[in-house]
Amino acid sequence: MRASQPALLATGRVIAEMRDAMVRQWADWLEQRISAASTIPRPTLERELRLLLEIINETVGPLRREVNRVWFRVCEHYGRTASTRGLAAGEVVEELQFLRELLTRHLAPVVASMRPRQGMAIMLRLHQVIDKGVAVAVVGYTDALVATLFAQNGVPAKGLESDATDVERQLDALEQEFHEIVKR
Repeated sequence: MRASQPALLATGRVIAEMRDAMVRQWADWLEQRISAASTIPRPTLERELRLLLEIINETVGPLRREVNRVWFRVCEHYGRTASTRGLAAGEVVEELQFLRELLTRHLAPVVASMRPRQGMAIMLRLHQVIDKGVAVAVVGYTDALVATLFAQNGVPAKGLESDATDVERQLDALEQEFHEIVKR
């Protein structure tokens, strides 16, 4: 089942228009769930969420094949960042599942106005992208956790202040990689 070009464009427009609102909703939801103080400041977290949504937008556009590699790298980074934030693996999954919920809610009016076959193709495409992202994020989370355990002889590291700057630096590189693809 394939979505038509007009359906893909309509979906991309809605995601682009609603991106900032979805980032705020997602960040608010995350903030409500966090019981301990996060090691990652909210602006940095919002920046990562915005990048995820920008890439999701491109996955329904003409560059959908080209952005797959960056999508996987950003999702892996999201999982690693979740480890830094002190989350459990299941929480990483929940956070990305909330992205699915946001997209479904915000795209519902557009998808409902499409022919059923087109709407279904769009939603299937988005679900596939998110499912793959969830899997890669869990791998990133697990890799970060194992690396921390080996580096500290099984004792969790204290004082992760430098992690916020590391996350910023990594986000700079991921954003640059993404923008190079989009500008081609």
